[in-house]
Amino acid sequence: MTICNADRARILVHALPYIKKYTGKILVVKYGGNAMTSEKLKDSVARDIVLLNLIGVKVVLVHGGGPEITDMLSRIGKETQFVDGLRVTDRETVEVAQMVLAGKINKDLVNLLECSGGSAIGLSGIDGHMIQAEIRDQRLGYVGKITGINPKPIQDVLEKGYIPVVSTLGCDGEGNVYNINADTAAARIAGALKAESLITLTDIAGILRDRDDPNSLIKVIRVSETARLIGEGVITGGMIPKVECCTHAIQEGVRRVFIIDGRIPHSILIETLTDEGIGTMFEGDPAS
Repeated sequence: MTICNADRARILVHALPYIKKYTGKILVVKYGGNAMTSEKLKDSVARDIVLLNLIGVKVVLVHGGGPEITDMLSRIGKETQFVDGLRVTDRETVEVAQMVLAGKINKDLVNLLECSGGSAIGLSGIDGHMIQAEIRDQRLGYVGKITGINPKPIQDVLEKGYIPVVSTLGCDGEGNVYNINADTAAARIAGALKAESLITLTDIAGILRDRDDPNSLIKVIRVSETARLIGEGVITGGMIPKVECCTHAIQEGVRRVFIIDGRIPHSILIETLTDEGIGTMFEGDPAS
C-alpha cells in the first residue's frame, strides 16, 4: 500500500496528542508469547520500541523465555517437571535459565533493537540486585518470590538515553539465583518506576466476556471489578495471575495497564499512539 505525503502528515498530526502524553514518561513492555517466536513480529516489536524511544518515551523492555528454557533443557537431556503449572527449578535448571535468559535471549533482543536503529543495554534482575527474591515454594526449588525491586540500574540506563532490556532473574543476599515469573517482574518493575503504563503482550485479544466470541472484548476494567469477573468465570485459568499482576501494578502507582494481542503487527504503536487502541485496559477506580 502506497501512502501519499498528505496522508503521512495527517497520521503524524493525529498521533501528536498521544506523543505529548507519553513523551518523557516511562512505558514498561512485557514481551512474550508469539511475538517472541515470530521473526516478523519480533521486528515489529523492535521497530515500535525504537520509534517510541526516538520520540522521547522511556521504554523498558522486560522479557521471560520459558519455551527457550524448556528447549535448552531438552537439548542437554534434562526432563522438565512441573508442579501446579510451575517449573521445578533445581540448581542445574536455574543455571540453564540464567544462561538462556541473561545470555542468549537478552543479547538477541539488544542486538535486534540496535539493528532497528535504537540504542539498548541488556540487564538482568541480578544486576545491582535489581530483583530481590526468596524461595517461593520449597517444592519448586529456585523459583523466586520477589521481595524487593531496586529500580536504580534501570533509571541510570534510561537517563543515558538507552532502552533497558531486562531478563527476569532474581537473587538474594547469599548469592542464590532465582527464576522469576515475567508478568510478576514486569508489574513490580513498573510499580517501582511509577510508570505511565505497562503493556503486556499476549497471544489473545484481551479479556473476552465470552471466550468463544472475539467481539465480546472488554475494553476497560477497573481494578475493583476483577474479583467479580473472576467469580463469574470471565477471567479464568492462566489469565488470573496475569490480571492479578495488572491489578498490583495499578495499586503500586502505574496509571494504566494493557493486555494486548502481540500477534498483531505494531500492536504497541496502535495502543499508545492512536485513539483506537486494542486489547483490554486496566485502570484504578475514580477518586471518591
